[in-house]
Amino acid sequence: MVRSANTPVTVWLPMDPATIDGLPEGPEYVRWDGEDEFPADPRNIDFYVPPYMRGAEVATRPLRHGARPGVVQTLTAGVDHVQDEVPRETVLCNARGVHDASTAELAVTLTLASLRGIPRFVRGQDNEKWYAGMYPALADRTVVIVGYGAIGAAIEDRLTPFECEVVRVARSAREAERGPVHAMAELPRLLPGADVVILVTPLTEETRHLVNAEFLARMPDGALLVNVGRGAVVDTKALLAELESGRLTAALDVTDPEPLPPGHPLWHAPGVLISPHVGGSSSAFPPRARRLLVEQLRRYLTGEPLRNTVSAPEPPKF
Repeated sequence: MVRSANTPVTVWLPMDPATIDGLPEGPEYVRWDGEDEFPADPRNIDFYVPPYMRGAEVATRPLRHGARPGVVQTLTAGVDHVQDEVPRETVLCNARGVHDASTAELAVTLTLASLRGIPRFVRGQDNEKWYAGMYPALADRTVVIVGYGAIGAAIEDRLTPFECEVVRVARSAREAERGPVHAMAELPRLLPGADVVILVTPLTEETRHLVNAEFLARMPDGALLVNVGRGAVVDTKALLAELESGRLTAALDVTDPEPLPPGHPLWHAPGVLISPHVGGSSSAFPPRARRLLVEQLRRYLTGEPLRNTVSAPEPPKF
C-alpha cells in the first residue's frame, strides 16, 4: 500500500497503547476491545488487532462495517474466527509463538490431572471422601501429539522430564529437532499404541471432525484424549459415546459447541475434565503479545516482511 507521507497510519489495538513499551512512533493508535460503539471510523483502519477471546462476531465487526486494513494481526494462534471476513487484499497474521508456553503448560496440566485422578480428589475433598488407590502415571506412557508445530514442540519440551515416549504427527512428514514427525496419513497405524493423544491442530476443512468415531475406535482401551486445539476438531457425539461407555477418558480445554451450554451431556460425562478455553489465557500471554505487536508494527512501517503470515498478498510498502 502506498500512502501519503502526511497521512498517519491508523492502528486499532484491544489494549491501552500506553501499556505497550516500544510501540513505533508515528501511527495514530486507537483502543477498541469490542465495545458496542466504535471509537473511530473503521473504514480508516490500516492495522487491525482484533479483541482477544471475544468471539468471531466481535472480532469481525469492524471488517463487516467497511474496514479494509492492510493487516489483520490476531492475538490467537488460530484464525478460523476471522478468516472468512478478511478482505482478499489484507495480510492476515496469527500469533504463532505467543501461546506456546501457556498452552503447553495447560496441555501437560490436563494430562497429569486426568491420569492422576485430580478431579476425583477434588470432589472427594468437597465430600470428605478419601479416594486412595493406584492411579496411572505419565511415566512410561506413549503420548501422540497431533498437530506438531510450535506449540506441539513446547508441549514435548515439558513432557520430556516425565519419562514418556512422544510421537509427533503433523500434516506432512518431516524431521524436527527432537526427531521424526509423522504425516497425518500415518495416524491409523499410530493410534493403537497411544496411551495419550494431545490435539493441537488448527481448525481447517481437513481437521474438522478429524477425531471421529473411527479415530476414537483406534485408540486403545483406557486411553486419554486431550484437546487444546479447537473444539470442532473432535466429533462431540462420537466422543460422548466413548466416554459414556467408559472405554476412553478426555481432558478438554475446547469444546464443540463453545462455550459449552448448561445442560449439555458433556458436562457430566464420566471420565472427562473440562477447562473453559484458557490455554492461552495466562500471565504468560500479555508480555509475549506486546512483543509481537511491537515487532509486527515495526516491520509493517518499514516495509519488511511480516511474521506469522497466514494469507499473503504483497506486504504493504510506503
